[in-house]
Amino acid sequence: MDQLNHPHHEPPDHGKTHDGAPRVRVDRVTRSLVAGIFILLLTGFLYLAADVLLPVALAFLFALVLGPFVRNLRKRGIPSVATALGLVIVLFVTFAAGAYLLSGPVATLIAEAPRIQGEVESKFSMLQRPLQMLSNASAQLQRLTAVEDGNTERVVVEGPSQIGAIASGAGHYFAQIGLCLVLLLFMLAAGDLFSEKLVKVLPTLSDKKRALHIAREIEHEVSRYLATISLINAGFGLVIGLGFWAVGMPSPVLWGVIAALLNFIPYVGATIGVIVTSAIAIVAFDTLVQALIVPAIYILVAVSEGQFITPMIVGRRLEMNNVAILISIAFWGWLWGIVGALIAVPILVTVKIFADQIESMKPVGEFLGARHHHEPHHDGSHEGAPHKIE
Repeated sequence: MDQLNHPHHEPPDHGKTHDGAPRVRVDRVTRSLVAGIFILLLTGFLYLAADVLLPVALAFLFALVLGPFVRNLRKRGIPSVATALGLVIVLFVTFAAGAYLLSGPVATLIAEAPRIQGEVESKFSMLQRPLQMLSNASAQLQRLTAVEDGNTERVVVEGPSQIGAIASGAGHYFAQIGLCLVLLLFMLAAGDLFSEKLVKVLPTLSDKKRALHIAREIEHEVSRYLATISLINAGFGLVIGLGFWAVGMPSPVLWGVIAALLNFIPYVGATIGVIVTSAIAIVAFDTLVQALIVPAIYILVAVSEGQFITPMIVGRRLEMNNVAILISIAFWGWLWGIVGALIAVPILVTVKIFADQIESMKPVGEFLGARHHHEPHHDGSHEGAPHKIE
C-alpha cells in the first residue's frame, strides 16, 4: 500500500533537460575534440614517418595501376610472382636509364644556375632599380649601426655546392626508391590476398559479395584513372619536348620530362613550368620575341590538355573540386615535399573513388567532386539527378 500511495520517482538527471539537448551537445563537443586530436596526431605521424610512408604510398599507387594487369596474366596461366618481378625490373631499368640520361643535363643546369640568374637579372635591370636602391639603403643603415672591432678576425665557412648537396642526399633517395620497388614486388606478387582475407572476415554471403564488388570497383576505377593520367602526362611531356626542340631550346628532353612530372600537379605545376622555362629562354635566346615563343608553347599545350584532352578522355565524372585540389597539393607538399605534391591529386582521386563506393562516405565524395551542370528535362527534372524511390 505504501508503494501505491507513494510511487517511486527516479532521481532527476541534472546532466540533461527533458528533451536531452545538453547531453547531446556535450557528446558532440566531445566527439569533435576527439576527432581534432586524432587529426593532429595523424598529421604529426605522417610528417615524422615520411621516410617510411612515402615509399609505401608510392608502392600502393603503383600496385593499383599494375594490379589488374597482373591478374589478367594470371588468368592466362602466368604466375603473379613472375609478372610482378618482370614489372619491377622494367620499372627499375626505366628509372636507372632515365636517371643516367638526364644526369648530365641536370648537372649542367644546376652548375649554370648562378649564371642564368645573373643574366636574367641583368636583362630585367630596369625593373630592379627600385629594389636595388632599397637594398643599398638597408646595407648603409646596417653599416652605420654595426659596431665592429678592427682586430676581430672573421671566419667564413663555405657550404657545399648545390651539386654536392644533391649528391650527398642521393643515397637517401635511392634507398627510398629501393624500398618502394621491394614493397611493390610483394604487393603485386600477393595477388588477391587482400580480397581473400576480406571475404573470410565478413560473416554473411551477401556482405562478402558486396565487399568484393566494392573492392574490385575501387581498384578498377583508380587503376584506370591513374594509368590514363600517366599516359596523358607522358604525352604532354613529349609534345613539350618536341616543341622546345623545334625552336632550339636547350635540353628539350630534360624539359619534356620535367613538364610531364609537373603536370601531375594541376595549376601549380603549369605555372612553375612556364616561369622556369621562360627564365631559361630569356638566357638562351638573343631576342625577347624568340624567348617568348617557349612559354607560349607551354601555355598552349597546357591549356589544350587541361581544357579539352583530359576531360574528353577521363570524363567529367572524376573532375575534382578546385579548392580541394589546391588544399591537397599544399598539405601533401608540406608533409612530403615535391613528391608529396606530385602524388597529392592521385591520393585525392583515390579517396573520392573510395568514398563514392561506400554509402556512409557519399557526402565526402560529393564534396571532393566538381560542380556539374545538368540540362533540365521537359518534366522539370535534371539529367543525372537522383530520383526518389518510393
